[in-house]
Amino acid sequence: MKKFRFKKLVKPAVYTGALATLFLSFALIESTSEEPLKDNNDFQYVNNSIFTSNIPVVKEQSDVVIIKPYSSDKVEISKKFYDNTATDEEKENALIYYNDTYMQNSGILYKSDEQFEVLSILDGTVIDVKKDEILGNVVEVKHSNNLISTYQGLSEVSVKKDQTINSGQQIGKSGKLELGEPLENALLFELIKDGKYINPLNYFDKKLSEI
Repeated sequence: MKKFRFKKLVKPAVYTGALATLFLSFALIESTSEEPLKDNNDFQYVNNSIFTSNIPVVKEQSDVVIIKPYSSDKVEISKKFYDNTATDEEKENALIYYNDTYMQNSGILYKSDEQFEVLSILDGTVIDVKKDEILGNVVEVKHSNNLISTYQGLSEVSVKKDQTINSGQQIGKSGKLELGEPLENALLFELIKDGKYINPLNYFDKKLSEI
C-alpha cells in the first residue's frame, strides 16, 4: 500500500506551527492562573442536578436552639407524649380515645382558649402539606440532624411544600381537633428523630447538636 508523505518543505512549517501553538497555550494558562477567582452570578452549571436536589438543603447549625411551636403564653398541654418509662398514671393521661379506640399519643396535644400562631421550631424545609380527615391540615418540616417536626390540626396554613423556612416563622394557625376531647384551638405537635417519635418536651430549649 502506498504511504502518503509530506513534502520536505512542509514538515518544518508544520513543526514550527505546532511549537508556536504549544508556547501560546502555556502563556495563556500561566496568565489565567495568576488571576484570582471571582464569583459570577451569571455562571450556569451544565447539570444543575449535580448541585441541587428536589428538597433544598438547609445548612446545619449545631448551636441553634429548638424553640416551642408557639409563642402565646395562653397555650397549655392537653395530652403529653406517651412514654413507656413513665408511671402508670402518666401513661393513662397520655392516651387518646378516638372512635372507641385508645391510642398512645405520639406527640404533644396543645390547647388554648383562643386561636394562636403555630411556629417552626427550627430552620428547615417543608416536605409535605396535606389535609387529613381526622387531623385537618398537616405540615411536615425537615430539619438538620435527621429531624422532622409535624404540625397537625391547623385551621390555616402559611407555607408551601418545598419552601425553605426559618426558626420561629409562622407555619399556620391552631384549629379544631377531637382527640379525646373536642378542642377548638388546638395543635398536635410531633417530633421525629431517625424515623422514631421522641418526646418534644425533652428537647425544647436545647441545642440541635444535643439531640
